[in-house]
Amino acid sequence: MATKAPRTDIDESKLTASEPKQVAVGVPAVAHALLIAEQQAGVMRSARALLRVNQKDGFDCPGCAWPETDHRHVAEFCENGAKAVAEETTLRTVGPDFFAAHSIEDLDSHDDYWLGQQGRLTHPMILDEGATHYRPISWDDALRTIADEIRLLDDPDQAVFYTSGRTSNEAAFLYQLFARGIGTNNLPDCSNMCHESSGSALNETIGIGKGTVSIEDMHSAELLIVAGQNPGTNHPRMLSALEKAKQRGATIIAINPLPEAGLMRFENPQTPRGVLLGGTKLADQFVQIRLGGDQALFQAIGKHLLELEDRDGGVLDHDFIAAHTAGFDAYRTAMAQADWADLETATGIPEPKLRHVAETVRRSRATIVCWAMGLTQHKHSVPTLREVVNVLLLQGNIGRPGAGVCPVRGHSNVQGDRTVGIYEKPAEAFLEALDREFSFTAPRAHGHDVVNAIRAMRDGKTRVFIGMGGNFVSATPDTEVTEAALRRTGLTVQISTKLNRSHAVTGKRAIILPVLGRTDRDRRGTGEQRVTVEDSMGAVHTSRGRLAPPADDLLSEVAIVARLCALVFAGREDAPQADWAGLEADYAGIRTHIEHVIPGFDDFERRVDKGRTLMLPNGPRDARAFDTTDGKAQFTVNPLEYPRIPEGRLLLQTLRSHDQYNTTIYGKDDRYRGIHGGRRVVLINSEDIAELGFQPDDIVDLVSEWTAPDGHVEERRAERFRLIPYSTPRRNAAAYYPETNVLVPLDSVADISGTPTSKSVIVRLERR
Repeated sequence: MATKAPRTDIDESKLTASEPKQVAVGVPAVAHALLIAEQQAGVMRSARALLRVNQKDGFDCPGCAWPETDHRHVAEFCENGAKAVAEETTLRTVGPDFFAAHSIEDLDSHDDYWLGQQGRLTHPMILDEGATHYRPISWDDALRTIADEIRLLDDPDQAVFYTSGRTSNEAAFLYQLFARGIGTNNLPDCSNMCHESSGSALNETIGIGKGTVSIEDMHSAELLIVAGQNPGTNHPRMLSALEKAKQRGATIIAINPLPEAGLMRFENPQTPRGVLLGGTKLADQFVQIRLGGDQALFQAIGKHLLELEDRDGGVLDHDFIAAHTAGFDAYRTAMAQADWADLETATGIPEPKLRHVAETVRRSRATIVCWAMGLTQHKHSVPTLREVVNVLLLQGNIGRPGAGVCPVRGHSNVQGDRTVGIYEKPAEAFLEALDREFSFTAPRAHGHDVVNAIRAMRDGKTRVFIGMGGNFVSATPDTEVTEAALRRTGLTVQISTKLNRSHAVTGKRAIILPVLGRTDRDRRGTGEQRVTVEDSMGAVHTSRGRLAPPADDLLSEVAIVARLCALVFAGREDAPQADWAGLEADYAGIRTHIEHVIPGFDDFERRVDKGRTLMLPNGPRDARAFDTTDGKAQFTVNPLEYPRIPEGRLLLQTLRSHDQYNTTIYGKDDRYRGIHGGRRVVLINSEDIAELGFQPDDIVDLVSEWTAPDGHVEERRAERFRLIPYSTPRRNAAAYYPETNVLVPLDSVADISGTPTSKSVIVRLERR
């Protein structure tokens, strides 16, 4: 059991709690975002940046992947997007003097909030084996050191290449080529920890691991089901799409264990209605479901629809089912055998309310189901998402305007990275195209996902870890195990814009390579460069930074990877063959290679020129074509699963605060939930607090309990959390990550997808 004292630079004794908000955004959100922007970058620099965010001639927001419409507002950003831009455009810098003043031990004592507040990295740094401090190193020497270490590997699989969603298509394409040129498919990425379950379920059932809707579909849907998602904090621009759908007559059902302000009422600060008239009520129904009960809820919807079809007819789209699906009869039989009492127990919702939700689905002629981590981070996440597809298939709600599946991706371009090859299990067709384009033979054996990468490092099988963006230490589960695993490697390399905990937890040697961000002007050999990104709905567009970078000699991710390719592959006939210097000088050359390798990117350069959007092909959406084994969408039969909570225990979900984006902590508040000045809280039903023998505001340790496959029980501890009474289902609780990642066992993962089960952690409370 971990007993290490928590790292926190926030004075948690000053934490206060108030009533949660009932409305999202509005003028306070604008004021808060602008305050942070002014503190980080000043008024003029912030204004120049914010007026370019998500514009056709500007840069893509470094925050979420929500798409833009073709007609852009002058202020095409949200509160958290403004915070993300402020963090990147900050005038604060971290250079050699900072590292001379702070030892690695000192850095390790600080939390993510303090580290992130220090500013932009400006100079390559190296931590020598046995050294106490990072020291400066030239770009040439840093890259040569990395290349030398890679060339000395006994086996290519001793290297791991991690990727964050912020990486552009061009950089990600070169990065995967670099890894495969070395001879490994060890390409774990942040998708492994968020929407891998979505991809697993969707590839199996509809033949594509992406959503099937466009932003226009969102606006024209008759029913939008938003399940396991908090758009008000995680994807605030989605609220504008929901508002537009409501104004066109749509119904919205919110399914979540916690009531979230962003799904209750939206005060759009860009409209008179939002500023002066109280905004727009969004959710018509709020379904407060137990953690992990979503599979049962969608089974209940399907069961109700089938019962009504048998009784009255006219409910199902029989033509669609007959022409485009397989497995319907087995699914119908399974739903007939499903027991309403079991569905009530799993969801915590009485049968009449389950039927009411299903009735709303029955009446809709165009339904979209949106979801995020609340559905993807359970052991049974893949069966849950298969059930989502089952419900949509019953009424033909895939490949119809205003209907389909909508997994809402988190980080900007996390979907694009997967499209261009960041995947540990690449398809043979992709590898064959890569071989032809670059005259080499890519490895075929599957590589490590995130969990398996940590296991390999833990077991001493990894010598080199390279992180392209992100904060691997704070994003991954089982913090103590992950930190110990990284420290067993020979060399860790972090390609980063800002300081984070992954710079404090290192291998025997460590290198930091500072990199240009989305907002930074990128001048290479042929002039200013642009990159491309893919949004959450399969639209690809350009992004061009406009601001002066924090240091004159910063390299882009593309430049770093191109130079590493040149160093490692020099003189090797078995390696990818390309003009690496030419690709660094002009990113259009990379886009030409992408066009040749990946279907759908035909005439890539012209189609994204002058701010145009390239819509990637999507068989289910475009033609009701399903790339499955038999060419049809698959109904599936999934035995009911849901978490069983032992007596005296709670089921914990990890989540973000409002002043947070993924592992980046912008501030100390969670304004919508009423938490101010701190983060170490547990949101818990007041009746559970009393039943377990505690009082509100008590300080407790959280101890997770997990039964390993061999039957032994493992415990992990997170210390000093305050109990906050909150509207949650009984015996369900919530707390912020990364502080609670320590509680998530490395080996507790979703079946099939391998995603960590961060939304279903069994914990007990221990008094301090």
